[in-house]
Amino acid sequence: MSHKLKVGELKEDYLTDEEIWRIFTMVLSTKSAKSSTYKYALVKSIIENLYQVNDHYELTYDQLAYGFTKVYWNLVVHHDLVKQNRGDRNAKAVSDILDIQKRYNIPSEFRFDKLNSELQLKIVSKVKSVMKTNVFGALYGDTDGQFYAFDHKQEYFKLKPSVHQFMMKYQLLLVNLTNYHMAKMIEELNEVPNINYLLGKVETVAKRSSLKPFEEILLHYFESSCFYCGKDLSKENSQTEVDHFIPWSFVQSDQIWNLVLSCRSCNNTKRDKLPERGYLNLIIDRNEELKNKVQESQQEVLQNYKDKKIILLYDYSIKNGFDEIWVPNKG
Repeated sequence: MSHKLKVGELKEDYLTDEEIWRIFTMVLSTKSAKSSTYKYALVKSIIENLYQVNDHYELTYDQLAYGFTKVYWNLVVHHDLVKQNRGDRNAKAVSDILDIQKRYNIPSEFRFDKLNSELQLKIVSKVKSVMKTNVFGALYGDTDGQFYAFDHKQEYFKLKPSVHQFMMKYQLLLVNLTNYHMAKMIEELNEVPNINYLLGKVETVAKRSSLKPFEEILLHYFESSCFYCGKDLSKENSQTEVDHFIPWSFVQSDQIWNLVLSCRSCNNTKRDKLPERGYLNLIIDRNEELKNKVQESQQEVLQNYKDKKIILLYDYSIKNGFDEIWVPNKG
């Protein structure tokens, strides 16, 4: 059985977009054997990390396990969804999460990112072990070895370059399809009231509840002013907010190289829009400055960042329908 594989080699066949779509359709549809929601959570985690790959299209197991864990913690603990698989017992990842919640007496209103880093690492480590047993091989089998390679011993995960490009090109559609099918499966497994507003819950399980840590880093290295309109945010009654330069609804992750300080007015009017292209050069310059300023102990916040990534992100977001361009009111 493919889920028991410890190593998966990448088939080198060339795939067209049409062929990749056909495989994705099989994975997300009822034609693919799914005893749990694991595969959906892994796809969501891969999408969240698309712009974190290194030059060889590789991701670490820890990166993928963090996104995967966040999905399940927020679904099961924060939103109190009871069933996530077709068996009588909870999926192993869910049991581990609930055990830790009970052991540390963590309130259900705590989203995953509100836990302290030491506890997050403990949970992610347990979930990563489950992913090695039940997740990486399963999705590898469903995609016939055409999407990625993996190795449990080295904790190595490598996307096929054409699949990586495809996922960036159709990112928003893939997110929506994955959310829909994941919600549909959970709906089949659970009864009201557990499934109330289910799709909305699934859509937001990857979202961070607070950007305060990023705000503190940016304020430490830069003057307190709005990235867009230049307003001084250090004055009394000024409201400092953190904005995703390229909207979170597209990028689906929080990376400091895509976050800027903003006044409330700009943040409220920009919403899910892209800033005009001239601001792309400004954020590239800002990130270069941040790289030079950031302390060695905080270098991981810019891990695998390159200027070309945010340019690609900007261009692909337009291709995914984020074509309403926003300009701040500097009056």
